Amino acid sequence: MVLTPSVMIPLGTPVPDFSLPDVVSGRKISPPDFGAKKALLVMFICRHCPYVQHVKFELACLGKDTVKKELAIVAISSNDATEYPDDKPASLKAMAEELGFVFPFCYDESQEIAKKYSAACTPDFFLFGRSKNNAPFTLAYRGQLDDSRPGNGKPVTGRDVRDAIESVLAGTSIPASAQRPSIGCNIKWKTGNEPDYFAH
Repeated sequence: MVLTPSVMIPLGTPVPDFSLPDVVSGRKISPPDFGAKKALLVMFICRHCPYVQHVKFELACLGKDTVKKELAIVAISSNDATEYPDDKPASLKAMAEELGFVFPFCYDESQEIAKKYSAACTPDFFLFGRSKNNAPFTLAYRGQLDDSRPGNGKPVTGRDVRDAIESVLAGTSIPASAQRPSIGCNIKWKTGNEPDYFAH
């Protein structure tokens, strides 16, 4: 495990496109599916990472607590599932079902979507918003779920992401001071597929 922070790409970045299979339904998921929503939260997670295990119940609660809001959530796993079999699609499906995820959990086999987002760690969060229906989603928040980490004694609340969601839905900006990098395991890149931005 390499402890890795978020890259923190520029705010205002348009949502990178993707079309990925949901491990539960098999249906292809892409940002245009959420045209009626005001915000889109993209979470890069996996199953085996202890940092994701630490917050997994909060991720499930976040989905259930916001299911009636103008927010769409998509989780993506981009880990090399050959080297990390806990992150194979069948295992991700079991995780989604065990936790009762109410949002799609997609598998990025090529790892190209993680690269498009400059995702670096698990978990890594990207919240996109827009001013009106059918306007492009643009990045409003990126970074951590909250201050809790395995072993630091702080409760898992999801405060940072939850506050960011409420701000985006209310049409208010999120100050830079409220945006701090996530910390977690590095995404498990396939040999020779490591991106230039990856922190060594």
